[in-house]
Amino acid sequence: MPRDFHLPGRSPVIAREGMAATSHPLASLAAVDVLRAGGNAVDAALTAVAALCVIEPHMTGIGGDCFCLIAEPGKPVWGYNGCGRAGAKASTEALLAKGIREIASTSPHAVNVPGSIEAWSEILKARGSYSLDRVLAPAIRYAEDGFPVAPRVASDWAKQVGKLTPHPGSAKHYLFGGKAPEEGDVITLPALAATLKAIAKDGPRAFYEGPIAQDMVATLNALGSVLTLEDFARHRGEAQQPISTNYRGLDLVELPPNGQGLTALVLLNILEQFDMAALNPLGADRFHLMLEAARMAYAVRDTHIAEPSHMRVAVPALNDKAFAKVLAAKIDRSRRVPLPSAPTPGSDTVYLTVVDRDRRAVSLINSLYSSFGTGICTEKTGVMFNNRGSGFVLDPSHPNALGPDKRPMHTIIPALAMRNGRCDTTFGVMGAHYQPMGHVQMVLNMVDYGMDVQSAIDAPRAFFEGETTLVERGMPAATVDGLKGLGHNVAVAPSPWGGAQAIRIDWDRGVLIGGSEPRKDGCALGY
Repeated sequence: MPRDFHLPGRSPVIAREGMAATSHPLASLAAVDVLRAGGNAVDAALTAVAALCVIEPHMTGIGGDCFCLIAEPGKPVWGYNGCGRAGAKASTEALLAKGIREIASTSPHAVNVPGSIEAWSEILKARGSYSLDRVLAPAIRYAEDGFPVAPRVASDWAKQVGKLTPHPGSAKHYLFGGKAPEEGDVITLPALAATLKAIAKDGPRAFYEGPIAQDMVATLNALGSVLTLEDFARHRGEAQQPISTNYRGLDLVELPPNGQGLTALVLLNILEQFDMAALNPLGADRFHLMLEAARMAYAVRDTHIAEPSHMRVAVPALNDKAFAKVLAAKIDRSRRVPLPSAPTPGSDTVYLTVVDRDRRAVSLINSLYSSFGTGICTEKTGVMFNNRGSGFVLDPSHPNALGPDKRPMHTIIPALAMRNGRCDTTFGVMGAHYQPMGHVQMVLNMVDYGMDVQSAIDAPRAFFEGETTLVERGMPAATVDGLKGLGHNVAVAPSPWGGAQAIRIDWDRGVLIGGSEPRKDGCALGY
């Protein structure tokens, strides 16, 4: 499906040697600089994500988590789960006894031990070639010397002033005269720069032990958190064996639970039962099927996905094609039927991907969860905390109930699309709960509708919130009317979903083809 050059849009980026696609031009450039200097895709990806923790501080940060998939020619796909855990004293029963029925996104109980710094270090040691201090150098430079605020960043930041104002550390480091910075303002984050310098000098232990950890724990304990210095000191991520399903010859690869990547596999397995290619890619029938199948897949997620040791049904059983056929049979193609609903979408993350000249492909995602996480930031060290613990449920009988040292059902999921054992496309779609739906829409756009990576990213999106079907303003009016005719309660989404980035490897022609999310500030760059 070639681009219509009469219409606004952007072309895919095509290059030969190496490529990066991120949500901010400065991060894409930092990654390409690493590739051109001889670093590999892992070095470049980690350099970019560290920079994004400074220049897109509402979307991501060192107080968050990191997940990664790496494909190298001739090797099995390797994955890393850099998810932090709840504290050893975390307890569903204790919160219920206090009258707390759910963990609010701004609650100190929503803060888990941050996993990102440990993950960066371990990923670098396993598959990179740079030292951690070299990877962190551009981020430190931006935090210390300043960076200009990009348009989407400024727009998002301005909406979070009320969230940041109540916390002394947040107001001190992330508001300026009590206000958010405007587009084009050059700002510095000196406390964060000092923290990054300490990590560059002494490694991840400088973050998880000593003065930085003491400042983080003291900040959280003053607000009622049960996290301790011991919780921080013993944190370790986990290398993982990825999971996958085959969709019409393409293998979609995801990390296993506690992440929600399994949801995308279940959703693809359901949609494989239908002739999606026969449907109009922007038509009501296509989106009706996707939405109904998604509501089914998300019901599976919300019932089952948790810390693996607490799951009641094994991953292979949930990823089974026969199980998907049973679910697909419940879909009525002529109308929307009552099905379990999913949680509310709408949180913030950064996703990026890098491919180098050796065709090493890195799919990496880093997140605080909601915009600026909990909104809680340390005064001394400038660390903004995640609110990943709000992913737990306060139901003692549920596998995803809050508990000591547990990891919650986690939304951030990098992806790889493999064909005949080689990486075809490395991609991801930011957007909290939307991410599995975004992965599947990308796969269908490329496989069933022949779109290039940029067109697949550009296409209008639909999702659901409870019983409401939400569409982006770019959805054709005829499609909206068609969905209403099928029984959908349709509304326009308050903001667009996702922040996709993608790089396709054209092995036959020896080129890389990149696409970047037009809903963000970023770009794909190659050389």
